[in-house]
Amino acid sequence: MPVESAFQPKIAAFCCNWCSYAGADLAGSSRLSYPADVKIIRVPCSCRVNPLFILRAFQRGADGVIICGCHPGDCHYTSGNYFARRRAALLFSMLDYLGVESGRTRVEWVSAAEGQKFAATMNDFAKTVASLGKCRRIGDLRCRTSES
Repeated sequence: MPVESAFQPKIAAFCCNWCSYAGADLAGSSRLSYPADVKIIRVPCSCRVNPLFILRAFQRGADGVIICGCHPGDCHYTSGNYFARRRAALLFSMLDYLGVESGRTRVEWVSAAEGQKFAATMNDFAKTVASLGKCRRIGDLRCRTSES
């Protein structure tokens, strides 16, 4: 009889190159642990995260998506994180309308010197997503006919 293991959520983390990705690097070099199922995707700035990237992540089986960027006012590209925050708020309300629970998405500000915060954020987010269970893919939410 196969032994069933605990559910481990798949998480896509979009991290800005200048702060959050460096924070993840600091967490790793400091040997701080966070779930291995957090897949980090480096982007030049958090404002470069296209809403379609998040939809595609859910469509391809992600259970949670987090966007990490520089603290407001400290963006390498001056105001990129303000654009990201506004865009994410609109997208998250649309995902809620589509039936994706609000706990499956998050925006966090993590600087390059906050490796401890990065690890704690990822652990907390993974715990939240795990409590929600497996996510239905966005592709599974569309209307189906009796033939499909």
